[in-house]
Amino acid sequence: MDVKALVSQMTLEEKAGLLSGSDFWHTKAVERLGIPAVMVSDGPHGLRKQDEKADHLGVNESIKAVCFPAACATTSSFDPELVMAMGEAIGESCQHEKLAVVLGPAVNIKRSPLCGRNFEYCSEDPYLAGKMAAGYIQGVQSRNVGVSMKHFALNNQEHRRMSSSSDCDERTMREIYLTPFEMAVKEAKPWTLMCSYNRINGVFASENPWLLTEVLRKEWGFDGYVMSDWGAVSNRPAGVAAGLDLEMPASGGANDEKIVAAVKAGTLDEKDVDLCCERILEITYRYLENAKPETPWDQEADHELAADIEGECAVLLKNDGGLLPLRKDAKVAFIGEFAKKPRFQGGGSSHINSFKVTSALEAAEEAGLNVTFAEGYSVEKDCATEAQIAEAVAAAKAADAAVLFVGLPDVYESEGYDRTHMKMPESQDRLISAVAAANPKTVVVLHNGSPVEMPWIDQVPAVLEAYLGGQAVGLAEVRILFGDVNPSGHLAETFPKRLQDNPSYLWFGGEAKCTEYREGIFVGYRYYDKKEMEVLFPFGHGLSYTTFAFSDLQVSAKEIADTDTLIVKATVTNTGSRAGKAVAQLYVGDVKSDKIRPVRELKGFRKVALEPGESKTVSFVLDKRSFAYWNEEIHDWHVESGEFTIEVGGSSRDLPLKETVTVRSTAELPRHYDENSVFMDLAADPRAMAVLKPLLDGMKAMLGGGDGEKSEAAAEAVTDDMSAAMMNYMPLRGLVSFGGGKALADQLKGLIAMLNQK
Repeated sequence: MDVKALVSQMTLEEKAGLLSGSDFWHTKAVERLGIPAVMVSDGPHGLRKQDEKADHLGVNESIKAVCFPAACATTSSFDPELVMAMGEAIGESCQHEKLAVVLGPAVNIKRSPLCGRNFEYCSEDPYLAGKMAAGYIQGVQSRNVGVSMKHFALNNQEHRRMSSSSDCDERTMREIYLTPFEMAVKEAKPWTLMCSYNRINGVFASENPWLLTEVLRKEWGFDGYVMSDWGAVSNRPAGVAAGLDLEMPASGGANDEKIVAAVKAGTLDEKDVDLCCERILEITYRYLENAKPETPWDQEADHELAADIEGECAVLLKNDGGLLPLRKDAKVAFIGEFAKKPRFQGGGSSHINSFKVTSALEAAEEAGLNVTFAEGYSVEKDCATEAQIAEAVAAAKAADAAVLFVGLPDVYESEGYDRTHMKMPESQDRLISAVAAANPKTVVVLHNGSPVEMPWIDQVPAVLEAYLGGQAVGLAEVRILFGDVNPSGHLAETFPKRLQDNPSYLWFGGEAKCTEYREGIFVGYRYYDKKEMEVLFPFGHGLSYTTFAFSDLQVSAKEIADTDTLIVKATVTNTGSRAGKAVAQLYVGDVKSDKIRPVRELKGFRKVALEPGESKTVSFVLDKRSFAYWNEEIHDWHVESGEFTIEVGGSSRDLPLKETVTVRSTAELPRHYDENSVFMDLAADPRAMAVLKPLLDGMKAMLGGGDGEKSEAAAEAVTDDMSAAMMNYMPLRGLVSFGGGKALADQLKGLIAMLNQK
């Protein structure tokens, strides 16, 4: 389809109309030119397609569909290929339901455990989030259906989300919050992006030309269209000029009129309107020309796939004494309402109307396991009565082992508002303690979308984090608990011991008009590792029913330029007695930097399946970005020359392999000196030192740092260390005060000019 020719035939009013939806879920048709409407639908972990009486947050019922595990779970698989398979299934369901775009994935960084939508966000780490998002996108779009990666950008809280400004410095934005979007755009080429509600440093994302045009399109090469989050538009003409193509949902024609008026008034270039139309139509016809509504949708098969995926995602946090897996002939007490009616997804726009749900109790009974049930607590009443606890304790005492199915009720975390604390319901904490006291073989299975505090952690030997595991979560849990599946998930976020330990604790939520990202780049493990702080469970942590060893770390070179690539290899061995999957994680750290940098940052990971006794080599490729930080002076990525650590292991706190390489920067940072430049910085520049050496020698003598003998009193008053420190911190203007006549004020300008010569 020649969309340029098509747009050239449209009237200004038709073009303006094309830039907003016709209702909640459809783009506008232009019947005169035969341009049809297409439908978009919520995701990310299944379809929430509404046909009639549509609404954004799901008050009205959507079609029956398959709910896959949410991103809090799938990212914990550390397996982009697994998420790609889920994306393929979702793409096929979209084709079957005649949907052009599914709204997801959501890749906003988990800045705080309190964000209400953390359950549908990927990780606290931008590299992991970017890689997993790319896998999902490639899977969906392989079926000729588009995605809308969201929410671009810095949408890390629900509180005041439609008006608050996310105030963040350039380096933090680039290194943490924009990186997953950048990676996915470059690696997977999403058809569309969804801009966020919030302002960014005072400018709404929906009308931010730096974000939507300069960075997204010109720098990263994005060639799809940008749609608004539902109701995110503030100034529609400004949005068109900035690069916001499609407004959703329909504005009832109000914003269409504003676009037309702005063009006629000369405040909006009609070429910008044309460009938005062209981008929308390119994607519309990309779908229409490949539409296959005859694509079958086997929901039963997808249900099994959802169970298989959750089996790869659940994280075994603790397993003292090898309590898990449980014997299949054991008498086991299942305790807790979530055993019978699991919480498997979050609330809001991602909520799926599941065609079926398999609970752990149902799965265990169908497998013929010897399981009893006690309710334990009530989610609706958010309480555990004395009678419920007594029943649970009696069931635990009568069983070989007790499994508690607990977690966060729906009301605790949802789109639209943030959590106010990191605790589980007090009644559930009390229940866990009572059951653990009754039976030392107690397992806790968690259903939650983000970290929780665990005051009972030392009372129970085993904890399985199921997260929000989709409609087949119960089937996956039983397979793991009884050993049919060996758990292989690893945490995509740190579990702090308490909320107050989180780096954003003082600033999260912000004030009336903004929230300040004062913790900077120190999000998640970057902060905890820098502080050497004890955590409940570290980023990347995950146990297995077997054991793994890492060995034989090799690097392709000990010294490289920042334009080179470095190949890193390591051997992973299954040292246990059963098959399992290990996640090898590679972290890079700058040994000594002029910039404040994290101790280590994830720059590679591989999930590998191993039979007992089997070894495999995993390989990683590191490039400039693996060693770089964002330099605000040059507005680009930069590598400092120096030593970098390469660490490989099973989590951010379990890294048995370590090597050091030297990286040489091929880029010279611009240097500008003035009268306030200090000698410590000048000393790092050989050119500057050549100019200054005669003057420095004279000043050392003046400050008592020369080679001559000093009196005892003078030595006590001005030590060599003090003299060196004073020289380090002395500004160039000190040459006038301490130069002994050798550097006069009128000579200082000439000296600075010489220092700044290229």
